[in-house]
Amino acid sequence: MATGGLTRRLLNFALMLVGFIRGGLALASVVASMIFGGITGSAIADASGLGAVEIPMMVKSGYSKEFAAAIVGASACLGPIIPPSIPVIIYCMAVRSVSIGGLFAAGITPGVLIGLALMATACIISRKRQYPKREHGISKREFVISLKDTSLAILMPLIILGGILSGIFTPTEAAAVSAVYAFVVTYFVYRELKLSDLPGMFLRTGVTSAAVMIIIGTSNIFGMVLAFEQVAMKLETLLRPMGYYPFILAVNIVFLICGCLMDFGPAILILAPVFAPIAEHLGIHPIHFGMVVIVNLVIGLITPPVGQVLFVVGPLAGVSFENLVKEIIPFMLIELFVLLLISYIPILTLFVPNLLGYVR
Repeated sequence: MATGGLTRRLLNFALMLVGFIRGGLALASVVASMIFGGITGSAIADASGLGAVEIPMMVKSGYSKEFAAAIVGASACLGPIIPPSIPVIIYCMAVRSVSIGGLFAAGITPGVLIGLALMATACIISRKRQYPKREHGISKREFVISLKDTSLAILMPLIILGGILSGIFTPTEAAAVSAVYAFVVTYFVYRELKLSDLPGMFLRTGVTSAAVMIIIGTSNIFGMVLAFEQVAMKLETLLRPMGYYPFILAVNIVFLICGCLMDFGPAILILAPVFAPIAEHLGIHPIHFGMVVIVNLVIGLITPPVGQVLFVVGPLAGVSFENLVKEIIPFMLIELFVLLLISYIPILTLFVPNLLGYVR
């Protein structure tokens, strides 16, 4: 998508929607991430794909490099929350009693809430620092042309989610469908992708897939050790008497720390099977608990000392890790606030799954 021009078209369309507001380019970054997140399901893909286009554009328009990198990094966290989502599929591999479709649906409201909260924060900071806004209006003709140019990209999440939720294809098959769709659009329609670009893409995909398989294999071994040592039973004895609210608080603390220190893949595969049965025993709906776990780990992607997304957007903007951390703190705090809301107000995660019949 980044090579074939789909990413650039998404950003231009988002800018047309919110560019008239002070700091409109920053808001467009969040909107583009919400759309892009509905395609890739990956924060790293979001940060690298959109960041390569957005950050230079923002710096050229008068935004500070640190702010540009911070808003791109913070909004990249929407990728694994808004469906389809890679962490959701990993979570459902670890906790097999949870429906992938139900957990996909549960990510819609939290994703939108975080997106709106990030936009409000960016708007406040932009007003305070007097960042630019679009001074000229957009005609209906320009809007229609932009919408037409972006329509094939916007159609992609509808195809992916519609196919999964309707049962036409599985989440695994959806990955192949989306890859073929992106290739057809960028190569035959936009004609920006070249066949010479494909070997490099295949190589990077192979390396990433191999790393994931190694992580899954070793974490399964670690899970067997945990089972042999009866760690789950000991944790259950410790946490069961806590009750709903203290348990949710303990889960938030544990997974936030894990998200800061390790990748979400092994964290989910190792810890989710331990905590999920305890949560269910305490009356916490499995879909709600799964989304709380995922949002915790996703916030860890922008939280030092590891913060994988920070190491992606920092070099793109040419800023130091320390300066980037200082700039991203307001966005991180607002995401933590939304996390508390969805943790203690289950209807925020269960409303859409309930409408679709996933909550019984």
